[in-house]
Amino acid sequence: MEELQNLKKYLSEEFEVKDLGNLKYFLGMEVARSRKGIVVSQRKYILDLLKETGMLGCKPIDTPMDSQKKLVSAVSQFMHSPTEEHMEAVYRILRYLKMTPGKGLFFRKTENRDTEVYSDADWAGNIIDRRSTSGYCSFVWGNLVTWRSKKQSVVARSSAEAEYRALAQGICSYKHSKEPVHHDRTKHVEIDRHFITEKVTSETVKLNYVPTKHQTADILTKALPRPNFEDLTCKLGLYDIYSPA
Repeated sequence: MEELQNLKKYLSEEFEVKDLGNLKYFLGMEVARSRKGIVVSQRKYILDLLKETGMLGCKPIDTPMDSQKKLVSAVSQFMHSPTEEHMEAVYRILRYLKMTPGKGLFFRKTENRDTEVYSDADWAGNIIDRRSTSGYCSFVWGNLVTWRSKKQSVVARSSAEAEYRALAQGICSYKHSKEPVHHDRTKHVEIDRHFITEKVTSETVKLNYVPTKHQTADILTKALPRPNFEDLTCKLGLYDIYSPA
């Protein structure tokens, strides 16, 4: 706290500043504090979005994607010429947001000082070009800080190739600040394999197998049924502070 006060004093000497107290709302993000940690949500933004799209009175639904339908996971790819099926997918996302407008990321106080990265990939999941989707999420001190879902740049000939690429991208997300390598442009699985081997051999990273049931990054690669989806959103640290206890 002393360092914070010194910083505020220094800034006030250089600039005209006004201390507004603890952050509560900024750039569409709402911040709620407790003794256990901080929750960051976008409740107002979501409600404004539902009102703007005429979906404020829609029937809510508990998952954003239908696990029984084979659709391209990124609906924005078809924003210029969407079909009826794509529009239904967008409406479903809005219905899910109606279900959980107050859900946000919980950053808890913890003694955990580890950094963990989960990576996963489907195989040939895109129904148009049969490319796979990589997903990874990283936790610092037990709290989610980065996440990404991205279609791979080439077609993987096996699920192993798809997993190698996802793992390499996950390691890059962890090491990016020290080694800014861009594996999105790498098109050869051998390069990914040697990159991973190098990091493991040098003990820069430690690899552990995670069963699919407990694979947190699985939520970033495909649509999941409700039980799996709710379990993984909890593991990501998503909670609704407005829901009844």
